[in-house]
Amino acid sequence: MNDLPEGPYGSDDSDESEDAHVRPGPLWRHAVWVAAVTAAGVALGWVGALFRIGPEEFGLPPAAPGALWPYLLAWTAIGLALAAVLRFVAAKVPVYEPETATIGVVMIGTRLSLGWRPEPLEVAGLAAAGLLLVAVWCAVALRGATAVRRSEEISGARETA
Repeated sequence: MNDLPEGPYGSDDSDESEDAHVRPGPLWRHAVWVAAVTAAGVALGWVGALFRIGPEEFGLPPAAPGALWPYLLAWTAIGLALAAVLRFVAAKVPVYEPETATIGVVMIGTRLSLGWRPEPLEVAGLAAAGLLLVAVWCAVALRGATAVRRSEEISGARETA
């Protein structure tokens, strides 16, 4: 009665998750993805910090005086680097939601920096924490891909023996 396929891709042997897949493609597509994800993270962080950077009648008084542009530019550069690392790994092995990791780290860093206005060394510490998170995210993906590759090699060796 129901003619819809059971799997997301119309095949029953598809065991891959929709969220974790290899993202190959031309260099321009990777660059657009990196720029779009970084812009989304910086924009969401800026929107999240508006109540701290706007006039006092719209929220709390500003946490610290100072210009916002250096922090926006810094988190744009940090976000581009983090997104490039994640996209590089995602082009080789399946990575679970690399855009979520990038947007989350950049958004939190931007929001904290705009509301708190830390010194450059503290921004570098936040960037290092973000890089550590992205490195762990990539390491988990690479480890999973290695485990899958080994299990396929073992099963292939058993079938030929």
